[in-house]
Amino acid sequence: MYNMNPPKTYSEWVTLLDMLRNKTDDAAVLGLMSRGNLAWQSGVAERFLQKLMETVNYRLNAASDKFDKDNGRARDEGAVVRALLALRKEFKFLADLITNLNAVPEEQRQQIYQMVIDHANNVQRSLEDSAKSDRSGKMSSIVRNHKVNKF
Repeated sequence: MYNMNPPKTYSEWVTLLDMLRNKTDDAAVLGLMSRGNLAWQSGVAERFLQKLMETVNYRLNAASDKFDKDNGRARDEGAVVRALLALRKEFKFLADLITNLNAVPEEQRQQIYQMVIDHANNVQRSLEDSAKSDRSGKMSSIVRNHKVNKF
């Protein structure tokens, strides 16, 4: 990733959020965002929070869609486990990103973090419900032993 400084202006934040949305060097984006600042003033704060929530939502939905594709193509238990672990890794990344986003006040950070947790919990619940139709119990065991909401 090119040499960037932590974001300070709304414009710089939008650039990073676009990179986050496109999965452009997540580790570098996480580092920059965790060290960034933003003047928390009316207008800017609302636009920034809206853009942040849209970006996180986009990543949550993209992760779930990717899991659905990977799981649909899975031909063995190992492939299912890898798909589950990849989904959990994405949820963990987003939770860590929000937790370390010091430019956002604690209350708003907590709300967005909760959105990630709720999404992960809903996906896990859905997976467990779907696995009940597997009479062998293997899928239920795999889903319980590789929870996407435990990070």
